[in-house]
Amino acid sequence: MGMGTRNVDARLAASIGQLEEPVVPDFQALQDVPKGGVLFALPALLVTGLLKYSENFFKLSKGYYGLDSLLIILAFIALVRVKSIESLRYSAPGEWGKLIGLDRIPEVRTLRSKIKQLTQDEGPQQWSEALCKEWMQSAPEQASILYIDGHVRVYNEQQTKLPRHHVARQKLCLRATTDYWVNAMDGQPFMVINKAVDPGMIKVIENDILPQLEKRLPTFVNAEELKSDPLLHRFTLVCDRESYSPPFFKRMKAQRVACLTYHKYPGENWPEEEFLPYAVTLSSGEQTQLNLAERGHCLSNGLWVREIRKLSQKGHQTSIIGTDYRSEMIPLAVARFATLTLDAPIEPDKVEPFLQKKTICQEEIEAFQVQIKTLKEKRKQTPHYLKVKDLPEEEQFQQLSTKSKHFIDTIKMIAYRAETAMANLLRETLSRPDEVRSLLRAIYSSEADLIPDHEQGTLTVKFISVPLSDSPSELI
Repeated sequence: MGMGTRNVDARLAASIGQLEEPVVPDFQALQDVPKGGVLFALPALLVTGLLKYSENFFKLSKGYYGLDSLLIILAFIALVRVKSIESLRYSAPGEWGKLIGLDRIPEVRTLRSKIKQLTQDEGPQQWSEALCKEWMQSAPEQASILYIDGHVRVYNEQQTKLPRHHVARQKLCLRATTDYWVNAMDGQPFMVINKAVDPGMIKVIENDILPQLEKRLPTFVNAEELKSDPLLHRFTLVCDRESYSPPFFKRMKAQRVACLTYHKYPGENWPEEEFLPYAVTLSSGEQTQLNLAERGHCLSNGLWVREIRKLSQKGHQTSIIGTDYRSEMIPLAVARFATLTLDAPIEPDKVEPFLQKKTICQEEIEAFQVQIKTLKEKRKQTPHYLKVKDLPEEEQFQQLSTKSKHFIDTIKMIAYRAETAMANLLRETLSRPDEVRSLLRAIYSSEADLIPDHEQGTLTVKFISVPLSDSPSELI
């Protein structure tokens, strides 16, 4: 029956189909339970919606494990940063079982089978949609400005040959899918769109994300307000440079959706005298100062936008443009630049090697520019888009089912939102607010004592103090 098994009678009954109801969790008094600190997050998971609506969209056949136990263990796995379900093969199932009040967790094969059973129909999508709508309706201030971010996920299986995507972190073109995450500005996710064939961020926003937002977002401004103020917008989308497109901005403006992104062609620098210091509080709680300036800017299609620039300490200017004409706009990210500069004293033995290096780099740049020009001419002959049916035979692939992936992604969203809620509570009490995530990760992985009170129906979790810094006096 597997390692850690103690409830033999119930497991035997489940194996022959005679167990009518799943086993009810029964926590025992235990000491030094590995990863017991993750139970600290259980209230936040429940408030965030881990078990809400689940019975409306998922049904399990008779068995030892109930739906609640499976969802909780999957959320715990996400919080303690277990990379994959397969990684549980190398963990003690009995120790994990103590965290959900059972003798052990399912084997990986059984867990995969349960997930497959739960994701046979449209349940995962409907569950995710219901949670997304509730999150947006319950916190409309978070949903008024949405950050859209694309992530390439490498596909390492052998079921089919997916199209190749450029993976920036590996600087290679690998078989992968693209996930488009829609988040609040503090990083809390609302939903995710998966694309095996990536048509680009702009098309995904217009064809997939925007129709779903129209159904789920609360009403921030009414029709009368929009009619009386032609510059008023309903909500704002914040994207990276991939979304830069004057025609796209104009189409979004017509739908009263504001866009905010980096300017691809900022032009000449502005006079430094235009920049003024502004105090900004980051989502991590850290306070910083940004030197900002603002102007109006007319795009190539005649659309006027607001342009805000940030001046770095080294004099570099980062430009952000947007069609939000009513709100105060502060740059939402700090760009990183690496330039070849001479920081050493101005001495011959320092300057000459620098100049030699700069000359070599300039020669290499000129050589690469010739290659770039040739490659650009070749690229003009290549169609920008290719229909799937027109792919060469060796590149044809089958569309993989994304239901189980969507199910796991929804649990990850719940786990991240729960952790963010905990971080927001703790941040106000810490002298170093930027360390709150590290503190929570340390808590989740710490050992804890479990003290159940069956008469009162409570479970007390006690764990050792977790240091926030090298100072032994700063503990929680």
